[in-house]
Amino acid sequence: MDGTTRARLDAALAADDIWSALFALTEEAPADLPAAVEARYGQASKDERRHLSWLLWCAGERGDPALLRLLGVSGGDSAEDLLRTAVHRQLQLPEAELNRLAKELGAVEPLVDAMGLSRDPGFAPFLGALLSHQTLGGRAALALGRLGAREWTIPIARRLPALTGLEHGAFVVALELLDDPAAIPHLLRELEEKRAPAGDVHHALVALTGQDPLLPLAPPNGNCSEFLHRVWSKRRIDSRYPPAVGPVTPYSPRHARFILDDGRGRIRIDYDPPTPGSSWPRWDKSLRIDGEPVYHVGSDCDTCETTMSLLGWPPRAARKRANRLRTALADIDDLGTGVLDAAAPLIEELPTGHYRAHLADLALERVSDPEASWWARRHELRVDAEQYSGDALDDWPGTDHFQLRDRIPGETPTYGVLLPSQPLDAPDAETVARYTSAIAAGRRPAALALAWVEDVCVQAEHDERFLVAAILDGHHKLAAYAESGIPARVLLLSRAEDNRGPEEGWSVAFGEVMGRL
Repeated sequence: MDGTTRARLDAALAADDIWSALFALTEEAPADLPAAVEARYGQASKDERRHLSWLLWCAGERGDPALLRLLGVSGGDSAEDLLRTAVHRQLQLPEAELNRLAKELGAVEPLVDAMGLSRDPGFAPFLGALLSHQTLGGRAALALGRLGAREWTIPIARRLPALTGLEHGAFVVALELLDDPAAIPHLLRELEEKRAPAGDVHHALVALTGQDPLLPLAPPNGNCSEFLHRVWSKRRIDSRYPPAVGPVTPYSPRHARFILDDGRGRIRIDYDPPTPGSSWPRWDKSLRIDGEPVYHVGSDCDTCETTMSLLGWPPRAARKRANRLRTALADIDDLGTGVLDAAAPLIEELPTGHYRAHLADLALERVSDPEASWWARRHELRVDAEQYSGDALDDWPGTDHFQLRDRIPGETPTYGVLLPSQPLDAPDAETVARYTSAIAAGRRPAALALAWVEDVCVQAEHDERFLVAAILDGHHKLAAYAESGIPARVLLLSRAEDNRGPEEGWSVAFGEVMGRL
């Protein structure tokens, strides 16, 4: 081991601003840092051990062997802290180790979470006995959900009437994880008896039944539970309802509204399964295509920064589009030429909701340099913001993408980005050339994208908007437009329910932004 790393670790632990010193060490990430942490751990105080455990979490996979070795020889508060770090790392611990920790620590939060990650159904009775625990019940329910212990579906569902708040949400999400139709009657009863929060129950019913009835943007009389009960009571749970695209209401040649009822939701923004160790049963969201998470899109927090992070590309089959749609988008000037009718098969794959369709010409550029992306440049453009000293890669979405060359006009700083649903690094040159020739000849082939606006006040200090679009069809068209310098024609579909911002403006933010383009 390099003695310099050990000395720097000792200095960081003794620093006046210990977190800044430790963070600087993680930024440099010396290769022998996990070994230095392990060697230092035995002589560390209780507070220092928490800091050392955090360093192992920051080290990622490189720190896991040291973390597991320390956990195997630790007890008391140290074992609980290391176990919590192992949970945050989502490590699968062996049965014998968890049994040892159960005897030594008893039922504590990280142990419950670790059992849920173990994939060992033998821990289900231990977890089931905690369902009525005053503080651990929700965690135990989620752990059972992660284990897929369906024998506990009914006991979990029967607890719902006695629960409120986050604990109620945790039990509902646990039923989603179990994916057991036996929970459906209990969820319907929650609506019938008008217990809140009804939104969680509705989400679970959509997940368990495969049905997705259309809801108003705001419930009548503000009573969500009563309205949801009326909606679900009229449905046959054992039936399948086909998608229904409502009548298209144009309000200009390039703008229209429509509704989608019982959309299939194969292309959707939805909550991720809860992160083990988190106290929030619903928080992070991802854009999913055919069930595969493509981009992490942040949360519902109105003071959190807009973020996007590539998780993986969707199955190739999901990228194929009908020839009818390609023909309809080959050269369009408005939405009155059957374009949305041709797009109906794809629209039906979206989730139920209230939609706007906008045909826009966007002055785009392709971005390969993280420092040139709006994700990084926004920091420097914030009014009264401190000089940005972060790493542009921290905000980089993980892939080349397209963005508007300039900010969208308006009082609130607004940025536009279009993210691919397939890699941009190896486009078919012949296809790009064909579109380039068509554009030069005056034709305007349109790309198709699912779009939304995030209207937030970052850290309650900086008002900021992002127009975010995920490209569903037309990657080669956009590449051709970007190379030619001609504004790209894009058909943007936006679901009002996906737009994020202040309560009074969330359903209209997209229209306001598009009106300024």
